[in-house]
Amino acid sequence: MTYAIIETGGKQLRVEPGRFYDVELLPVEPDETITLEKVLLVQHEGGVSIGQPFVEGATVEATVLRHLRGRKVIVYKMRPKKKTRKKRGHRQEITRLMINSISLNSSALGEEQQSQAAAAPEAAPEAAPETAAE
Repeated sequence: MTYAIIETGGKQLRVEPGRFYDVELLPVEPDETITLEKVLLVQHEGGVSIGQPFVEGATVEATVLRHLRGRKVIVYKMRPKKKTRKKRGHRQEITRLMINSISLNSSALGEEQQSQAAAAPEAAPEAAPETAAE
């Protein structure tokens, strides 16, 4: 299994090819491809590349699916015995990314995993053996 740890929006995130993730708002239009270069770690077939702080030559290709807003967070402040109350809400703007591939030194590591998963046929249920009725 191939995965990478990337940094975006001040947060670190473990990503795998073929999955989507929600990150802080990025200034990119939907259906555009973005290259994330702040890769902290790449793991492929047991081999691990760790950066100090970033892995040289490692990139993550992603497609922006859409922009949306996160769940509302309620901030409630109250000072007891002072009749002071403040209630505020916040919704974070987020971007949903679909990870296309993880590449290290311009060789794609994660694309093979996607194509194998798509090409593998689903297991068909076996038919029950027929019994001879007399």
